[in-house]
Amino acid sequence: MIKRLIVISILLIVGTVLCGCMEQENVGQQNSEAQEKIVLKIFHAGSLSVPFEEYEKMFEKEHPNVDVEREPAGSVACVRKIIDLGKKADILASADYSLIPQMMMPKYADWYVMFARNEIVLAYTDKSKYKDEINSTNWYKILQRPDVKIGFSNPNDDPCGYRTQMVLQLAELYYKDPTIYDNLVLKHSNIKVEENNGTYLILVPKELDVDTNKLFVRSKETDLLAPLEAGAFDYLFIYKSVANQHHLKYIELPKEINLGYYEYADTYKKVALKIIAKNKTINAKPIVYGMTVPTNAPHKKEAIEFVKFVLGHPEVLENNGQPAIIPAVAYGNVPEELKDLVKIEK
Repeated sequence: MIKRLIVISILLIVGTVLCGCMEQENVGQQNSEAQEKIVLKIFHAGSLSVPFEEYEKMFEKEHPNVDVEREPAGSVACVRKIIDLGKKADILASADYSLIPQMMMPKYADWYVMFARNEIVLAYTDKSKYKDEINSTNWYKILQRPDVKIGFSNPNDDPCGYRTQMVLQLAELYYKDPTIYDNLVLKHSNIKVEENNGTYLILVPKELDVDTNKLFVRSKETDLLAPLEAGAFDYLFIYKSVANQHHLKYIELPKEINLGYYEYADTYKKVALKIIAKNKTINAKPIVYGMTVPTNAPHKKEAIEFVKFVLGHPEVLENNGQPAIIPAVAYGNVPEELKDLVKIEK
C-alpha cells in the first residue's frame, strides 16, 4: 500500500512538471510569435485618422504578421519628427503633398504619390451662436460679430491651419472686402500680411500669440473637435471629410476660396504663407494628400505593400468624404510595385 502511494505521488509530481514544461513551451511559442510580428509605423495627418483606421484593420486582416501602429499629428509636425527629431517611420502621409518634395526630398524621400483631395468648410454645432442665421453668403459677417469665437489649427504645425489663413485672405479678394481677414485674425493675433501687386504673403511667427477671447487654436484640426462639440467656441475651419466623418453641420465655402478645385488653382496662388520658424513659403493650391515611404524606413517592403493597399481600395477614402485621385499621380523614383497603379509625372 505504501509503495503504491509512493508510485502515485511520483507520477503526480512528474505529470505536474511535464505540464509546467509544456505550458512554458506554449508561452514561449506565443511570445516568439508576438516578437516576430512586424510593427509598421505610420505618421499621418490627423484628417486621415478615420480612413487610415479602416485601412489598418483591413491590412492587418490580410497580413496577420503585421501590426500597424498609427501616429496622427499635424502634417508639418509629422515631417519634423523624421527630419528634425530623427524618428523613423515606415510611411508618411501628409494632408499637403508639397511638404514631401519641399521638406523631405532628396535626403528623407525620393518619391511620393498624390492620392486624395479635400476642401475647407466652416463647421458648427447646435451650440454655435447664430447657427440658425449663418449661411454660405453671410458666414464671414457672422464670424466678425464680437461674441462669436472661431477655431483653427496652428499654421506652424498643420496644413489645415495654414490653409485656413489662405481661405480667409482669399475671402477678402472674392467678396471684395479688405477687412475680413483683418477683423477675424490679424487684429487678434501676431500674424501679419504683406501685399505686393495683388498677391498676398501671410507671415506666421514661430510662437503664435492669439486673443483667446476671439480665437481658439490647437496643434492639429482634430484636436479642435471635442472643444467645438462642448461649446468652447462657435465655428471651426476644417476639412470637409473630417466634418462628414464626425457628423458636424457645416457651411460650404465658395469654390474660389475653399482650395478644393483644380480649375481655381490660378486664383488660389494669389495667396502664399511663410512659416518663419522653418523659412518655408507655401503657395495656396488645391488640397491634395501625399504619401511616401521614407528612405530610412525600417520595413520598406511592408510599407510599399501598405501604400499599394491604399491605392487599391479607393472606396475607403470615397466613403469618408475624401475623393480619391484615380489613378494616383506619382513623382520621383517610384517603386516598381506601384507603377501599375499610378500615373508617373516628370
